[in-house]
Amino acid sequence: MPHHLRAFARAGWNEGRHESFAYTEVNNTVSFGIDLAGERWQRKLDKVGSAFVTNGISSDHAEYLRLGGRGFLLGDGNLRYGRENIWETYYTLRMWRGIFASAQLQFISNPGYNQDRGPLWVPGARLHVDF
Repeated sequence: MPHHLRAFARAGWNEGRHESFAYTEVNNTVSFGIDLAGERWQRKLDKVGSAFVTNGISSDHAEYLRLGGRGFLLGDGNLRYGRENIWETYYTLRMWRGIFASAQLQFISNPGYNQDRGPLWVPGARLHVDF
């Protein structure tokens, strides 16, 4: 693999009997993606990338939500379960020493694990500052 191209992958699992308050309600997740450093367009500290993640919840968790239960982020009285799938593309621009700005676009199918929601297109921006 060329030095300016990176690939990554991550997987996680929780048995589904304990609540998770890390960042969202998820019991299993798989993600992977790539990014390319900007050397080819004379911006070696910039990056362009794309990633995909698929998240799921346990059958007990899904049934609880289907029956009207509420979690700390999920629950609107009904759930037609489907895995939550997210595709993201982004560009990170080095603005100055230690300051980076990113623009991103996410496509989300089955947001909140509900087939009756979405799909969604979500634009975003990030600012990263090194101290």
